[in-house]
Amino acid sequence: MSLSIAHLGPTGTYTETAALAYANWLQVTQGEDYFLCPYPTIAQTLEAVAYEQAHLAVVPVENSIQGSVAMTLDMLWQLDQLQIQQALVLPIAHVLLSRAAHFDQIKTVFSHPQALAQCQRWLNQQLPTVQQVASNSTTEALRYLDQDNTTAAIASERAAQLYQLPILAQNINDYPENCTRFWVLGLQPTQAGHYISLAFSVSQNIPGALVKPLQIFAERSINMSRIESRPTKRSLGEYLFYIELEGSQTDKKVHNALTKLPKYAEVLKIFGNYHLFPIQSGKVIDKIN
Repeated sequence: MSLSIAHLGPTGTYTETAALAYANWLQVTQGEDYFLCPYPTIAQTLEAVAYEQAHLAVVPVENSIQGSVAMTLDMLWQLDQLQIQQALVLPIAHVLLSRAAHFDQIKTVFSHPQALAQCQRWLNQQLPTVQQVASNSTTEALRYLDQDNTTAAIASERAAQLYQLPILAQNINDYPENCTRFWVLGLQPTQAGHYISLAFSVSQNIPGALVKPLQIFAERSINMSRIESRPTKRSLGEYLFYIELEGSQTDKKVHNALTKLPKYAEVLKIFGNYHLFPIQSGKVIDKIN
């Protein structure tokens, strides 16, 4: 049976690049056949796995320039049957695509909001008067280029090759070490790895409500590599707290901490214990972190 892997589409997105690299790695290391299933939004990508229309999903969760992808975090809280299988880190190098001959002919630039934000300084310097318009993905933005020669899009060099579109400028992201972390999600529970992702809410917004659960990790010398809040969407000023820990649930002190955490949490959800794999030249590298 072939694995179906959902991802943010259409063909040519950075998410597809990450999904393809992971699928090829699975085929080489585990002999798994696969086929990719593009979806128009992150929400639909994750729902495909939650409702058993696909085996796995690959979605962006964090960018080194723009931070977290809020939609991914929010959907993971809602679809809490999903479990993180692995994390992937992909270097991101944006290019400007257009059928215009020169910059001064461009009036509108389309791309995903994250891509626009990652190139904001470059856009302000090189195309200060153009209108910036958000699209669902970097590849979706390309459909406008054949309609009007005054339009441009920010996407990947791979997308330019796939759709045979001219590149006006390369490496336009504001910081050269730009990279995005993706999660591979499925329904299979995971119990071992180098990272654990979880989220919890607190019953009352009172002094010490957040300190007490975090103290559980500090007392056991468990490092938190990431923490952030998202609104509960119930009431202004109420938050969920997303945390990433370094460690494995098979470790006694980590297991003990996770056992004690519910005492201080209104709702606790553990999203998975996983490894992190870098992607280089389109391939997953077997250097596990």
